[in-house]
Amino acid sequence: MADDGYLDVDEMFELLCRITPEGYKSEIVDGAIHMVRQRDEHWDIIANVLEQLRERFGRSTRISHDVRLDLPGFANAFSPDLYKLTADAEPDAQGNWRYQDVEFVLEVISRGTADNDYGKKKDAYAAGGIPVYLIADPYTALCHLHTLPKNGEYRYRRTLDFGDPIDLTNTVVGLTITTDEFPRD
Repeated sequence: MADDGYLDVDEMFELLCRITPEGYKSEIVDGAIHMVRQRDEHWDIIANVLEQLRERFGRSTRISHDVRLDLPGFANAFSPDLYKLTADAEPDAQGNWRYQDVEFVLEVISRGTADNDYGKKKDAYAAGGIPVYLIADPYTALCHLHTLPKNGEYRYRRTLDFGDPIDLTNTVVGLTITTDEFPRD
C-alpha cells in the first residue's frame, strides 16, 4: 500500500484479477478501474486480426490478448484487446511485458469505455511510442489507425470503413489487415 493509504497499481491490478467476473474485462486507466462485459462481436474482431498476424508472422510470434501492459502516465495498467511484441521481447522483473517492446495494439470499442480508447489510452500509447495503434469500432463500422508517435502524440491518423483494407506495409507490422469480415453491432 502506498504511503498515502491508497493501493498502488500492482495491488489494484491483483485485486481486479480476483474480482473480475468471467466474461468481463478489467483494466486501470489513469488510476480509475474500468470493467466491461465482452461481446461476441468484440472477440470476432480480435480473433480475425489475431489470425492475420499469425498467418503473417507465425505461431511463435508473441501476441497477447487482455494481458496487463503498464504504460506511461498515472496508474495505467491496461489490458489491451490485442498487442504484438517485438521478436526479442522479454518480460520485466515482475513478469509483465514492457510497453517499449510493443509494435502494434488493437482496441475494439465497447460502449462503456470508448472514451478511454479514443482519448487517455491513445495518449498513453503515443507517449509510450507504440508504433501502430488501431481502433476498431463495431458501432460505427469504422477503424481508426494511428501511427508515427512523436512527443506524446500520433502524427498520422486515418479513418477507414469496415471492409476497407488497412495498409500497414510501411510500418513495423508490414502487412495489410483485411476488415471485410469485421462484424458490426
